[in-house]
Amino acid sequence: MANNKTLWIPSEESIRQANLTAFIEWVNRRGASITDYSSLYQWSIDHSDIFWSCFWEFSGIINSRRWDRVVDNPDAMPGASWFPGARLNFAENLLGFKDDRTAIIACSEDRLEQRLTYAELNREVARCAEFLKSSGVEAGDRVVGYITNGAEAIIAMLAATSLGAVWSSCSPEFGAKGVLERFMQIEPKIMFAVDGYRYNGRRHSILDRVRSVIQSIPSIEKTVIIPFLNDSSEISEVPNGIVWHDALMNASEPEFRQLPFDHSLFIMYSSGTTGKPKCIVHGAGGSLIQHLKEHRLHTDLKRDDVLFFFTTCGWMMWNWLASALASGSTLVLYDGSPFYPTRNAMWDMSERLGISIFGTSARFLSACAKEGLTPGKDKDLSAMRMLLSTGSPLAPEGFDYVYQGIKEDVQLSSMSGGTDIMGCFVMGNPVAPVYRGEIQCRALGMAVDVFDEGRPVRGRQGELVCTKPFPSMPLGFWNEPDDARYKSAYFERYPGVWAHGDYAEMTKHDGMIIHGRSDAVLNPGGVRIGTAEIYSQVEKIDEVMESLCIGQRFDGDTRIVLFVILREGIELTENLQALIRTTIRENASIRHVPAKIIAVPDIPRTLSGKITELAVRDLVHGHPVKNTQALANPEALQYFQDLSELQE
Repeated sequence: MANNKTLWIPSEESIRQANLTAFIEWVNRRGASITDYSSLYQWSIDHSDIFWSCFWEFSGIINSRRWDRVVDNPDAMPGASWFPGARLNFAENLLGFKDDRTAIIACSEDRLEQRLTYAELNREVARCAEFLKSSGVEAGDRVVGYITNGAEAIIAMLAATSLGAVWSSCSPEFGAKGVLERFMQIEPKIMFAVDGYRYNGRRHSILDRVRSVIQSIPSIEKTVIIPFLNDSSEISEVPNGIVWHDALMNASEPEFRQLPFDHSLFIMYSSGTTGKPKCIVHGAGGSLIQHLKEHRLHTDLKRDDVLFFFTTCGWMMWNWLASALASGSTLVLYDGSPFYPTRNAMWDMSERLGISIFGTSARFLSACAKEGLTPGKDKDLSAMRMLLSTGSPLAPEGFDYVYQGIKEDVQLSSMSGGTDIMGCFVMGNPVAPVYRGEIQCRALGMAVDVFDEGRPVRGRQGELVCTKPFPSMPLGFWNEPDDARYKSAYFERYPGVWAHGDYAEMTKHDGMIIHGRSDAVLNPGGVRIGTAEIYSQVEKIDEVMESLCIGQRFDGDTRIVLFVILREGIELTENLQALIRTTIRENASIRHVPAKIIAVPDIPRTLSGKITELAVRDLVHGHPVKNTQALANPEALQYFQDLSELQE
């Protein structure tokens, strides 16, 4: 559990220089009376229309027509409409800089490092957009990427959105069925695809999958192949295929189609583990202003920053990372295993490139800790001032590792939000302390609360909710005019309130602890327990590499079952089981102690890398997993079927 220990305090100089401080001074000159973050947050909720309009002006959003009003139907959730009358282009805002500063550094396991300046990026986007125009792409058409996290992905996305087309992407690790379940629903006109990728030193061709996707989706008129593996003979066999460099056409400056604030920009997807993935449509203006707020105010992103986030094109953090171009920063893109060719690969890259804001997952930090890596001692990380963590809850011990093994004077900014909102509900605060195990603050303009039985609670766990509209709420689900599934997904539990599906707790510092997904909450003896509470204790045990726990219906109640992946050469002895149980009992409670502990060689996880308790829970209770294509490693499911230990 968190123990309120202060791990980091911002210096007076960093507070003075923070974008957040400049924003407070800016709004105070316009009549507000903000004294600190707490009063700024409350003002942003009580006067959300003024907050968002002030931030629009402060951030310098490029637009061709100012809005008529800030928000229509401000109390409707869903139903509020932001900045009606405004006209803008998402890509234009990301390409506002046109100078010789480095915009992108693209790295991979064994591909030559690629660098593009802002001027070069503008030209490449113009050339790609010219190809799309010549191919008949118009505003509202879908352009998709089956693509690795490289410069080409950014260029293609910006080219498509400069024309008002809708961008959607999957990473090449997705199987053909997983891609079809997503892209077939949205009927794309053009697809960008790699011929393959490399991961952990191994070569993986995906051209067979690309051909299968093309043959199954008749709406795809052309496919641009990015020759990552450089097998030109196979590329020539792709129907209506054209190689990347042959597709780019002569053009010097991109043209930006001016469109409404709520014009469709991105289509993202739910994990799909309980059925066909839902196609979540996000608007251009909402995504832009939300990302700008998170970058400028919460991440303190500036022109001189070098920003890295380890992500694939199938996770919304890729979209979040790309939006940082609007702040003129340098983006570091990486494709491949984070532990290849050495366990220190990401830290070596950080040292070499002078990364100032390093973003990753809680799982990566846990793996580094288990490996005993000490990049703070072995590498020069002097440029790093902020470390971002998201994807799953970061345990208090993960906080300890960051400050003991990585860097003692770094701001650890744990974040939580999701694909559903194209952003964060809770995240970092550059002018406030970091407390062990706590996310620093609720995000500005987001009326975040914790409900138990429909009422706000403090100091105990409940459902994370948002009680007021915000600009990056989805426009809806694709091809669903009545919004029935959209309303059911987020507003069914508390009408007029967004229920996010996280089990959370507000702290006395007005920070947040995420205890796991609320649909995976354990309920032994009627006591609700978040899975993250157990994981944080198991992570302390050196012999255990990773774990997953579920509640099993048994003998008229629910019992906790813990599955563990053990370090190579370690067996699950009675002594090790006793150590696990003692650690959990002494640091959590007797209620948290698992009734059964079972060793497994692997744990199923989604395509974005998150463990999936629900799939395991279904198997244990004899229910089939509805959509194994949503899993990165569906073969792991076999280890959880018909376990004799669970019949006892």
